[in-house]
Amino acid sequence: MRIIIQDPAPGDEDTVTISVKNMTENVMRAINLLKSPENLTVYIDDESYMLPVGSVFYAESVDLKTFVYAEKSVYRSRLKLYEIEELLSKDDFLRISRQAIANVRKIISVSPAGSSRFLATLSNGEKVIISRQYVPALKERFGL
Repeated sequence: MRIIIQDPAPGDEDTVTISVKNMTENVMRAINLLKSPENLTVYIDDESYMLPVGSVFYAESVDLKTFVYAEKSVYRSRLKLYEIEELLSKDDFLRISRQAIANVRKIISVSPAGSSRFLATLSNGEKVIISRQYVPALKERFGL
């Protein structure tokens, strides 16, 4: 594989061109990463913040409201959970229940939690339940 990086002319927009004979999983990952936003607009009261996507530990929907959890802060999002899931990289985020998605890079351990569910411990010490419906995806991702 050959990689060519060029500086665009002044005033030109950054452009990525991918030429492949076979669409592989690695190429799809690269495309998904390029499509993912760097920041997510979130809110505390009426103040808006640009939260780096890598700072998101998990997001959940509670009573028709979407919350985004960072290491020590909880934010509101005006997006629905499925909209956040569509924006974020499929390589970094995983649906863990009907109400939540988690950043797999923030998961430090997983353990059985009974009733075919798993408990994930995040790097900030929080614990989230992975519903039995989403355990197969978790096992595949972590090679369990």
